Amino acid sequence: MNTNDMKYVLAVVSVFLTVTARAQQFQQEFGNPRKQFVETVATPNHPDSYYTTGQQATLRVVAREGGVPVEGRTIYYKTGPEMLLPEACDSATFVAGEALLSVGTMREPGFLACEYWFKTADGKTCRDLVKLAYSPEQIRTFTPMPPDFEKFWQRVVKEARQVPLEPEYRDVPDATNDRIRTQLVRLHVGKDKWIQGYLSQPTDGRPHPVVLCPPGAGSQKIYPSDYFPQEGCIYMKIEIHDNDQTLPDDAYNQMRQQKCDGYMRRGMARKDTYYYKDVYAGCVRAVDFLCSLPGWDGRNVIVTGGSQGGALTIVTSALNEKVTLCAPFYPALCDLMGFRHQRAGGWPKFFSGFYKDGRIDISDEDAEQTLQYFDVVNFARLLKVPTFMSWGYSDDTCSPTSVWAAWNEITAPKQCDITPTSGHWRFPSSQAKCLQWMKAHQ
Repeated sequence: MNTNDMKYVLAVVSVFLTVTARAQQFQQEFGNPRKQFVETVATPNHPDSYYTTGQQATLRVVAREGGVPVEGRTIYYKTGPEMLLPEACDSATFVAGEALLSVGTMREPGFLACEYWFKTADGKTCRDLVKLAYSPEQIRTFTPMPPDFEKFWQRVVKEARQVPLEPEYRDVPDATNDRIRTQLVRLHVGKDKWIQGYLSQPTDGRPHPVVLCPPGAGSQKIYPSDYFPQEGCIYMKIEIHDNDQTLPDDAYNQMRQQKCDGYMRRGMARKDTYYYKDVYAGCVRAVDFLCSLPGWDGRNVIVTGGSQGGALTIVTSALNEKVTLCAPFYPALCDLMGFRHQRAGGWPKFFSGFYKDGRIDISDEDAEQTLQYFDVVNFARLLKVPTFMSWGYSDDTCSPTSVWAAWNEITAPKQCDITPTSGHWRFPSSQAKCLQWMKAHQ
């Protein structure tokens, strides 16, 4: 390195150290807030958020700004069956930081929702959504099981299994170390269907359980994870659209928008042409692939995922006889007929009339004929393996009404983890409980 190069390097280092020192000084001078300036807690008069039909519910909202109770400010709220709230709203007034909202009751099993909002001191709107369960164990699905349901899916799986998987591997050095090897794998899972996934395997040479993780809705990139490999499992996170995971982000986003937009309603006119047919079968074949690996212990096959991935977890566990444990989180695609009967249904909220992903391009009658073959409640009815399911009540993507509709159809051994305040996400404690359950059942 010549003198000029050395001076350049020293100058760059000096600038970096100066910027870093200033950043540290800024943090030390002003600090990082450990709490939100506006804090709210909404507590129902039944702390577990559980009511029987006919019981009256109230909601106590506590609000503070910078630790000071909100005083004299108006809080607005509207209540009604979840996802079907009225336009009209009621109001109350904060006194010493508290407001009591009269939420009402329900005469039928389901979920009563309360959306509330108020203006903060700086004029911004603070808003939250709370849902209360009313006799949820009595919620029943509106989706019937077609007489040929099992026969149809047996044929679909049989046809998919006649197609060789032809796995294509690509090493992923950034997600590989001396304990875990990660590869990007492309699988031929049907006549015209491919999927991709990140396969991470412990390198200790011992046999291991296999874990399949189907993806949530959409077509975003997926990424490797060492969570299950560190727990001694072979793990595969899949992507269902065969999108090239190696593309730069800009090119990938442009490609996926052109290729995948509206996939959840493609081919809905017939059950044999609906997009999810090959997706469901593809997940079955992904399990077959994992069970062909020499590192599989020959016994334990786990499927787990959230949202659309939760739906695919139930479907795969019902259709693939090798699966031994089923662990869905807040599954989508449950009770798809809900909105047809003026009750909240599952994502993609078909028949709702207000959700983009739920738009239907054919008649409601034709859509209903197809969707009953893909509604997760019918796969829940077929489950035979132990099942752990976790969901929350404040979820406005996969309605708790629809999740309960599926849960109530499961006759296999089952355990639930319900966290009423969670939305379309999970607490770390729920994931920890699920892992503990998995280990106890191996």
